[in-house]
Parts: sequence; structure tokens; C-alpha cells
Amino acid sequence: MEIKVIDAAMLRTAFLAGAKNLEANKEQINELNVFPVPDGDTGTNMTMTILSAAREVNAIEEPTMENLAKAMSSGSLRGARGNSGVILSQLFRGFAKEIKTLDKIDTTVMAAAMNRATETAYKAVMKPKEGTILTVARGMAEKAAELALETDDIVTFAQEVIAYGDETLDRTPDLLPVLKEAGVVDSGGMGLMTVLKGCLDGLLGRDSGELHIEGPVHPPVYSGNGSPAEEKDIRFGYCTEFIINLEKEFPEEAEQAFKDYLDSIGDSIVVVSLDDVVKVHVHTNEPGNAIQRALTYGFLTNLKIDNMRVEHHEKVIMDSERVAREQKEARKAAKAAAEEERVPYALVAVAAGDGMAEIFRGIGATDVIQGGQTMNPSTEDILEAAEKANADTVYIFPNNKNIILAANQAAAIEEDCRIVVVPTKTIPQGITGMINFSQELSPEENLSEMEQEIAMVKTCEVTYAVRNTSIDGKEIHEGDIMAIGDAGLLAVAGDAEEAVLAALREMTDENAELVTIYYGQDIPEEKAEELREKAAEEFDGCEVEVHFGGQPVYYYIVSVE
Repeated sequence: MEIKVIDAAMLRTAFLAGAKNLEANKEQINELNVFPVPDGDTGTNMTMTILSAAREVNAIEEPTMENLAKAMSSGSLRGARGNSGVILSQLFRGFAKEIKTLDKIDTTVMAAAMNRATETAYKAVMKPKEGTILTVARGMAEKAAELALETDDIVTFAQEVIAYGDETLDRTPDLLPVLKEAGVVDSGGMGLMTVLKGCLDGLLGRDSGELHIEGPVHPPVYSGNGSPAEEKDIRFGYCTEFIINLEKEFPEEAEQAFKDYLDSIGDSIVVVSLDDVVKVHVHTNEPGNAIQRALTYGFLTNLKIDNMRVEHHEKVIMDSERVAREQKEARKAAKAAAEEERVPYALVAVAAGDGMAEIFRGIGATDVIQGGQTMNPSTEDILEAAEKANADTVYIFPNNKNIILAANQAAAIEEDCRIVVVPTKTIPQGITGMINFSQELSPEENLSEMEQEIAMVKTCEVTYAVRNTSIDGKEIHEGDIMAIGDAGLLAVAGDAEEAVLAALREMTDENAELVTIYYGQDIPEEKAEELREKAAEEFDGCEVEVHFGGQPVYYYIVSVE
């Protein structure tokens, strides 16, 4: 069978078949987790991401490249879950940008779209890591560029690109030692290959059955670093934000030229384009010039300019006792008034378990998104929480490294409020970060303060192994109890309490002052209290606390500060 071009109807069929194939094989992808824990969710995250787009694609009765591109891009962006899901959504976004103005796709267009998809995905990740889904996507894009010069048959083109993608996937363990030691290939790369193989099957008419999609998704925002600046160190004094509603084309060259101009008059620049809007953030001494240049592309909305020097000056003269008192009262007021009137700020945490939710609400969270390691919330979930907060600034505490990208994506596309993502990778980091929030600081200053504090928190999570493997030189057998720390495996033991104590021996040093143990839904309170007593006896230089977290999957979550 030979196919020279793909029209919109064919693309719709292929995309839905790719979504179906991923849905059918998600558990196989879940099992490729490096750590043999019972929460592997790459396949689930990627499936929920593509199904969000598939719902919109499936609803199109008269497909065109333009409406398909919009459905694929917006649906996956808002439905993206986990790092793998966000990267998949960015691949769709780049692909959609390349095809949206066309009527048909040939091998040349397909190669260009794959290249743009890869570039878009790489840009969305702060520190791209090779040996992942990105490597697989790039390998196929490079192969596609070669093949576009050799054949105009899309079937031959697709088969050879997919074959090369499989070869690249097989090489991922050579690029990431943790994959090689665990004896697995990259799960995100496997998910991408599963989608593309399904697309080819759909294109060739080999797909059968129905996809069950009934039912009603980029780059991070500015993240300050270091200590709060002294007023004399604030080089660019005006925090300037706005939305450009495009009235003409805004190709990549124009976007880069606009970024270069902003870079010449300021710093802390974020420019995120999505369909016909562009979200802009810049620190500058010349906000008028930034606005004037932006007006050449379209009309502006959501314009906001803050004088950071004035904010800093007001902050440093505050009386600390009054700040603490007012902060406590403001949190109570924000929670009570969230649904009645707009408030200046809101704090939203992601957490699993009733105990964890109660802890976060007790320290000031205005809302808790149920989720975490076992169920990553989507970009849409985070957007809904931000809108529900009804606040000018919403601080999001992801509390999991696999949720940060989705939170950043929400921040990039939210228009009605400012979302500040606090890059917390664990529940204890989220608790520490939220405790250190101050209503008297600007978002940049708050973020800087919280980042400094969460960097001091050590965390380990205790769960059981679901398969035999080897990690960090330690042999693991199915059913073993593992303590997993910030940088890798800390201990393997026969029971959860033994694992906690072994992990604490690795985590504590002469600077450790506080050990906090959060016990999960499967641990009796009496057993957790016994563990606290043992830990207090062995680590007598530390205060040891125990709290009910109620989290699933993880017997204990432990922090050392």
C-alpha cells in the first residue's frame, strides 16, 4: 500500500488510533519504572494526556488541519499529566503548529512537523536529559529529515522512522545508567513509540474497535533564585506582565526577535505563545517600551506593572511581630472569603491522603488538589484550582517532581491570575515552603525565600518492591521494603520500620535538628508511635515528631531538617 499525502480525515483516524493503542498498552509502559515501586504511572499519565486531546479530536465532525491542530494542541496541553504527559503535549503542540495552515501532509511536511515537535518539547524542559522520550523523538526527527529526501511514500517513510525510533529506544539504557541497572528502556520513549505505531495502524486501516473517550491539557514561569535582593541590587525595577492578543502572524522568528528586544531592556523574561495569544513577563526599567513593542503584534489585556523597589522598601520596614500576626489572620480570611470575593493570594498544594490534606490546610493552604505520586493532577486540574481560588496570585506547591512541569504549563497559559510555581518535589518540602510564605513579600521574594528553605529539607519515602531488580548496587527482590531518598535508594529492609531507621542513619548528621514521620493509611497509629520512640532514642540529638498522613502506597514519608 502506498500513500502520498494525508488529508485531515486520515490524520483524525490516525491520531485516534494512536490514542487507542496507548490506552491498550499503558500498563506495560507503567511497568518500566526504574524504581520497582507500585506507583509506576508513565503509561497512565501519557494515556490521560492523549485522551484529553482525543475527546476534542473525536468531537470534530468535519475535520480540517486547522481544527484538528487546535484540538490536538489545546486538548493535550490542558490534559497533560506528569513529565511524560507534558512532554507528549509539547510534541503535539509543535507538530500542530507546523500543519495548521495546510490542507495535506506529505513526507516533507511530516519531517518538518516532527522536527518542530521535537524542538518545542526540548524548549519546554528546563534541563533536558538524554536517554528519555526527548532522545527518542529527536532521533526520529533526524531520521525523518533524511527519509524525506529519499521517498514520497508516507507508509515507507513512517515504517522506517518507527523502526529507527525503536532502535533509539533500545539505546536509552546506554545513555542513562539507571535504566541499564534496572534492566528497562525509557518508559516515556516507549509510550511515544506506542502512539506512533497505533497511528500507522490507523492510517493503514489495521485499527479495530472503539476508543473509550466518553466524558466531558512550556517553559516555566519566572523562578527567582538566591536571597531577596537589597534595593540597590534590583537592577530592573518594574515587573511587567501582559497578554498579547495577536492580530497578525507571530512566527518563531518574530517570537525570537521579540524575546531579543526584551532581553536588551530587561531580564527574567518569559514569552509563551499559544494559538492566538502570547503571555509575556519581563523585569525592566522601561515598561512602556516593552508595551509599545508588544502593541505592534496585537492588542493587550491583563496588563500589570509592579514597582519592585517600592515593594522591597515597604517590606524591609515591616515590624516582624505584626507581620506574623497579620499573616495568620490573612490566611484565615483568605480561606473564608475565597468563594465570595477576590483575594490577593492563595496557596494550593497537591497531596494524597486525608491527613496530608489536613496538615496543609492547617498551615494555610486555601485548597488541596488530591493527587501525588500515584495520580498526577493534570494541567487542567491545576488551572481549575487556580481559578477557584479567585486570587490575584496563586502559589502552587506540586510536592512531586513529576507534577512541576504540568504546574509550569498551567502558569504559562493561565490568563486571569498569576500562578507562581514553588518547585517542591516532596510533601515535606511543600510543608516547609508553605510555612515560610509571607504575605508581605512580593511573589519573587516569596519564591526566593521558599526555595532556600526547601533546599534544606531531606526526604525519604518507604514502600515495597513489585519486582526483582538492582539499584545503586543494591539487590532488590519482589516484596522487599525500600526507603527512597532525594538522590536514590537509601535502604532495603525486611519491614517498613527497619527501613525508616536505616534511612535516617543515612540522612542525619550533626546539623540535623528535626525528624518528622508521616505514616500512611496502612500503618496503625500504635506502630507509628513505636517507631517515633525508637527514632528518638537512637537519634537523641533530634526532636522526633509523628503525624498521620493517610497517604496510599507509601508506608512512611520521613523528613530531616
